[in-house]
Amino acid sequence: MSVGIFVLAAGRSTRFGADKRLAKLAGGRRVIETLLDNVRATGLEFTVCLGVNDNHIADQLREENVQFIQCSRADEGMGGTLAEASGYIPGWDGVIVALADMPWIAPDTYLEVATRLSSNIICVPSREGHRGHPVGFGSDFYLELQSLGGDTGARLLLKKYAKQVVELPVNDPAIHWDIDFPSDLKERF
Repeated sequence: MSVGIFVLAAGRSTRFGADKRLAKLAGGRRVIETLLDNVRATGLEFTVCLGVNDNHIADQLREENVQFIQCSRADEGMGGTLAEASGYIPGWDGVIVALADMPWIAPDTYLEVATRLSSNIICVPSREGHRGHPVGFGSDFYLELQSLGGDTGARLLLKKYAKQVVELPVNDPAIHWDIDFPSDLKERF
């Protein structure tokens, strides 16, 4: 089964107060760099989803030969970005949705989700009984992903198709660690 990753990186960082994608983590690497290092380490194909005005990051990605799209619906929120991006899935049988403000997720976690994914399931990693990210969607859900909007992302699909959601226990605490405020930049390991 061919699985790829969409990195949703079009957010406005309103709670953070600045562009958190470019903020530096305790080790000196930027949030987006750390995330992309982990995504690259999976060996899976991936596409970064940016907003239409994210030209600085687009230029950097272009220099690194990283596939990206600039989503005109990004101002709607995560749902709009994911809906537009889903129209560009390049023949993958499944797509994993990674969030740009969750840079510490281990490459193995992405690979575990990819391995468990099939066309008719939604795979959600969990740890200690709590669901996290990244979430994988089989190809049966692509049309539904394209119909999303707003800032709730694909959360509604997890409710609507609850019987097709598979929880995958993982040993990666980073599936719960996102960056909303500058104080969240500290290393957590």
